[in-house]
Amino acid sequence: MTAKRRHLKVEPGQKRVRGYVEGELIFDTKQPRLVWELPYFPTYYVPEQDVRAALVANGEIKRSPSRGEGELLDIKVNRRVVPSGAVRYPGSDIEELRTLVRFEWDSLDEWFEEDEPIYTHPRDPYTRVDILHSSRRVEIVVDGEKVAETSKPTILFETGPPPRYYIPLTDVRTEMLTPSQKETHCPYKGRANYFSLEVGGEVYEDLVWIYRTPLPESQKIAGLVSFFNEKVDVYVDGELQERPRTKFSK
Repeated sequence: MTAKRRHLKVEPGQKRVRGYVEGELIFDTKQPRLVWELPYFPTYYVPEQDVRAALVANGEIKRSPSRGEGELLDIKVNRRVVPSGAVRYPGSDIEELRTLVRFEWDSLDEWFEEDEPIYTHPRDPYTRVDILHSSRRVEIVVDGEKVAETSKPTILFETGPPPRYYIPLTDVRTEMLTPSQKETHCPYKGRANYFSLEVGGEVYEDLVWIYRTPLPESQKIAGLVSFFNEKVDVYVDGELQERPRTKFSK
């Protein structure tokens, strides 16, 4: 059954989902719920009967305009307590949430869908990622300076975000790149490391990223770099592309 109240979408998940802390099984469910608290991706809620660890209300309250008042719960494991690692909404206007528990992603050491680890957040069942080799000529220009040009890009098409053009390092002016400390994680692609770019004495922080060891389904972009096309000029087959407007535009 799907519940949709106050613009919050709730759907049953089809995967077995487990969570661990220090090797201890915290929950094991074959009936997870996918809840879109944000429009970008869902989070997992777990039926209370599928929780194995002790959960203790700590007296703190978390309020949400869509879910109501949530009781923050400490997770008790063998060797320690994870403070406010979970939340439940027993009085929520959304009836389906009342018997579910939401675990903070970073409160658990490991998350599994079936027998494979997942990272950052659950995969959205409505998101598709296609990675295609191409012979289109792609040029990247920053402040009037061409910093990359290739006739063998790999284009990543993902539901929602704009196409991302991945370019071999040999087709990039790598002398302009300086590794940064930034690191992000994607449930579809894996861990990304970043570079800052210097052009004409100006440094553009964390403008470029690379997946050196992407997840198996995204192996086609291994070792390639991409630029935020929200912040650079991208020419495809000689035509300047309109800069997309996303949360990365600022």
